[in-house]
Amino acid sequence: MPSAENRDYERLATIARRRRAELGLAMNDANAKAAGTSKGTWQRVEKGLHLRETNYVKIDGLLQWAPGSCLRILEGGEPIPVGDITEAPDVQKSPMPRDIIDKQALDTVQLALIATAKGTPAEEIRAMSERVVQELRERGLI
Repeated sequence: MPSAENRDYERLATIARRRRAELGLAMNDANAKAAGTSKGTWQRVEKGLHLRETNYVKIDGLLQWAPGSCLRILEGGEPIPVGDITEAPDVQKSPMPRDIIDKQALDTVQLALIATAKGTPAEEIRAMSERVVQELRERGLI
């Protein structure tokens, strides 16, 4: 992966603006919030500014691209629209619905915490588990 200074942020900005127009998305707080990001983060992409890598996955979702599409663009590749996901050779689509994946991940994390965090209150274990699953979701791992 190219270093941050060798990535083509202006190319991503151009393609992202075009995609937003295609989808008819208003750049507003409600749409940004629905994607789990802020309007300011979204604006940074369209201005060609650097973001933390975890934020690119949120922009992918907002623009209805497969996870990793923004990073592909920064490296000179093309985005993969979600509708085209079955035609992309390097993308695997999960056969399970997202809510089941999230529940399974949450259960797994909770079991690991119960086994290792002896004496930790149940409410704290639940909160930690939810934070771990949210982080995995933001990184595009689940």
